[in-house]
Formats: sequence, structure tokens, C-alpha cells
Amino acid sequence: MYSRILVPLEHSTADASILEHVRQLARLCGASLVLIHVADGWAARNIRHLNLRESEEMKEDRAYIERVAAELEGEGFEADAVLATGDPAEEIAEAADREGCELIAMSTHGHKFLSDLFRGSVASEVRHRTMVPVLLVRAALGRGGAGRAGVPDEERAVR
Repeated sequence: MYSRILVPLEHSTADASILEHVRQLARLCGASLVLIHVADGWAARNIRHLNLRESEEMKEDRAYIERVAAELEGEGFEADAVLATGDPAEEIAEAADREGCELIAMSTHGHKFLSDLFRGSVASEVRHRTMVPVLLVRAALGRGGAGRAGVPDEERAVR
């Protein structure tokens, strides 16, 4: 059914939910995985225009998706890691086409009413930008929400 699945990762605790589902789906379909993280901080959004170097956060993001891809490969999956920069919804939709993916599988946090009202959610934008089917999995978040993967929310608040 699906031979290549694009999996946007946030580099947050929400990633565990989508990865759990994608492992099962990819195993059933014999699909390869393309992990993508879209860095969208100031440096990432301007890296091409201003000829900037990767920020420390972007370097951490690259190491994270490469580590997750290596873990998946260790479990027998074929997995590629892509670090993109810019608008998350646009980059995810373009990557699905560019990488020949037949499904986009991503986590969602549910509604953050005011935030979604004014700027929409990335998941909603992706659905409107692509003809590739989109699987949305509600993230099973801990008590504090979606913090950086491996960094407790309490620590993140201090930084």
C-alpha cells in the first residue's frame, strides 16, 4: 500500500507517539521512512538568504533526526533523515513530493485555540498544501506538554 512514508518530527516528546504508529505501519507495508525536521527559528528561516551557518539549535536538530534514523535502521527499517529550513507546512509538503512519499504521518497536539485561530496548525496547513494522504496521530503528552526531546519541561523553562 505505502512504500515510502514521510514522518515530520518536532524534536519534542510528541515524536514518540508518531514513531510508535509508523513503526507498525512501515513493518506491515514494508515501507521505507523519511524523517524530516523543519527548523524554523530566525537563523533557519534566513539561512539561504543571508548565507548563514547552521545555528547550534539546527545542529542539535540534525543530530537528533540522524540518531532517530539510525535507531530505526538498527530495528531493520530503511530510514533517511532530512533537515529542512523555512515554513514547516511548505517544507513538509514539498519534501513529500521530492522524496516520492505516498503518505505523510505526523503527530498533532490537538487545538491550542487562540494560536490555531490566528495562524492555524502545521497539520492543517500540510493537509491543504498536498495531495499526499496525511495520517494524523494525537500525541500522548506528559504533564508539561511538548518539550525538546530529552529535555524535561522544567529545564526547558529555565533556558
